[in-house]
Amino acid sequence: DGHVRVYHGEKAKLPKRFVSRQRLCLRGTTDYWINDALGRPFFVVSKAVTSGLGDAIINDIVPELLFLVPNQPTDEQLAANSRLHRFLMVFDREGSNSSLLQLLWEKRIGAITYRKNVKDVWPVQEFMPTEIIMPDGSHSTLKLASREPPLTKNGTFMVKEVRCLTNSGHQTAIISTAHELDMVIVAGRMFSRWCQENFFAYMMQHYDIDGLLQYGAEDIPGIQQVVNPAWRQLDKAVSRARHQLRRLQATLGATPAVMDEATIQKHAETLEMTQAVKADLDALKIQRKGTARKVSLESLPPEERPTQLLPLNKKLTDTVKMIAYRAETALVT
Repeated sequence: DGHVRVYHGEKAKLPKRFVSRQRLCLRGTTDYWINDALGRPFFVVSKAVTSGLGDAIINDIVPELLFLVPNQPTDEQLAANSRLHRFLMVFDREGSNSSLLQLLWEKRIGAITYRKNVKDVWPVQEFMPTEIIMPDGSHSTLKLASREPPLTKNGTFMVKEVRCLTNSGHQTAIISTAHELDMVIVAGRMFSRWCQENFFAYMMQHYDIDGLLQYGAEDIPGIQQVVNPAWRQLDKAVSRARHQLRRLQATLGATPAVMDEATIQKHAETLEMTQAVKADLDALKIQRKGTARKVSLESLPPEERPTQLLPLNKKLTDTVKMIAYRAETALVT
């Protein structure tokens, strides 16, 4: 899970990112927390500049997991069973895209996540009351159904899709690349992910996980790729022009079939404005296309280069807090 530590100081120039719990874009650092199936912290990766959960998983998290996760199958076992996975990762909808799931499977890493943009509805007759067992040993009965549809348009990348039918009739869709797991395990792993949210709530309340430990900032390596500020401004201009064009087109579409002289004049003015906005939109699209979407930090003017908080003390205290949390959990259980 990507957890944003909001920063209100002035020493560091941190980029803005969306903070879901406050529903605002605020300056801060994104901490990618990796917890085990019971919600116990495993390790954390902090990123002042990030391209999202998928990028952090592939470049920062997977290399560590390949080295740290115990009891992985051997290369011979993986070669003998094309559906066998090394280990399993569970994450939220932010990582629910075919490119990330395929990249993970190339390394033979299974994944479970929610499916986005679900439009079809499965027949209610497919859902059967099924008892699932959570990683903590608790039991629950859910109405589940399972299929193995293609995830990509060309139909070459298949996933296991499990749906849960709620009392309201809503179908929650889960997809997994771990074909060896049955729907009971897939649903249990996905729905037990709430334990990570409990971890965040407990750590914020009792361990001040977002607290600022020291003042000061340092430069980020210049080779780091970030969104080009010029491209971002053009992208916003394209969005504004597109929105304006849609409003004008809606106005034209609402014009009555029979018009008096004043309505005809207004219609002509709206049509002229529509053509002008469309021309501006086309020009902005061409300009945006000719502008690099991402650039290196070293190519930006000094006043536009983001910085990051000094990381050493934060890493040390996070380690102590993780140890304390795991110790408390062990004492309770």
